[in-house]
Amino acid sequence: MPQAPVNVPAENAAAPQAGGSRQAAATAAGATGISAWWGKLHGLGPVIGLVLLCIAGTLLNSNFATYDNVMNVLTRTAFIGIIAVGMCFVIISGGIDLSVGSMAALIAGSVILFMNAMAPVLGSPMAAVVVGMLLAVVLGAVFGLVHGLLITKGRIEPFIVTLGTLGIFRAYLTYFSNGGAITLENDLSDIYSPVYYAKLLGVPIPVWIFLLVAVIGGLILNRTAYGRYVQAIGSNEQVAQYAAVDVHKIKILTYMLLGVCVGIATLLYVPRLGSASPTTGLLWELEAIAAVIVGGTVLKGGAGSITGTVVGAILLSVISNILNLTSIISVYLNAAVQGFVIIAVAFMQRGKR
Repeated sequence: MPQAPVNVPAENAAAPQAGGSRQAAATAAGATGISAWWGKLHGLGPVIGLVLLCIAGTLLNSNFATYDNVMNVLTRTAFIGIIAVGMCFVIISGGIDLSVGSMAALIAGSVILFMNAMAPVLGSPMAAVVVGMLLAVVLGAVFGLVHGLLITKGRIEPFIVTLGTLGIFRAYLTYFSNGGAITLENDLSDIYSPVYYAKLLGVPIPVWIFLLVAVIGGLILNRTAYGRYVQAIGSNEQVAQYAAVDVHKIKILTYMLLGVCVGIATLLYVPRLGSASPTTGLLWELEAIAAVIVGGTVLKGGAGSITGTVVGAILLSVISNILNLTSIISVYLNAAVQGFVIIAVAFMQRGKR
């Protein structure tokens, strides 16, 4: 006799499917968790690298961890770090500036010439120094404005514009100095030198200024509409335009911001030696760009952080300091090390965006 078919309750038939769905959801959640954990770990890469370098430096040379050496490293970092903060905005927006070192050199020479000339006119060396410091910032903003206009209104690639001004700025400084050095007068140098050599709470003034610039830069990037626009333009310029973002205005402001940062770094640097020469600021652009991308900013634009840039700048200075203290390789190869770092980080970022 044929047996009657057995009816399986619907809820029992659906149970395996529900169980499979829950298992797939759990697997997806686990993968998402691992991805998020890996992303956080990747973001901490520069910090981990800095900690490991500090440990290695201490083991290789006992003088590395001394207070004087730490302050020396941070002071050395301040100039490049301030420029790197501005460079971070430019790179996030999808641009680049190869002229910052030459710009700093021309600003330094111009400021020294201005102070030397205006001190007798104003009748006060202090007034000449103060106005000269303001001039450094104004010149940086003007040079940045020129870059922004050529890139946006002139429709020239940032690489080409800044490569051209790299040569122009340094050539004019060489012309003004007649191939030698432009030196600040002694009485002006005595008044100006505390800007570099003075300390507040045991920390050099340039380090405090670097910290202030970094904090302000971080707030602008993460807490303002302008910062969001910079990131949007770097991610997709056309989409940003469709979203009613004034792309040209934001780009011009970004290059002006970098110029201001170069001006601030220069006014802190001038009292260090009290002179400017054709070699002033040489390869600063390499160090600034390296600091930005080592700090995790995507070279193609769209993403980055000021905190990472600060860590990247300190990390590169620590590498240079360790090389100087240990003589592992010639100090003349420091720039080569930074070049290799840029290429290596860019290679690792090639799959991003």
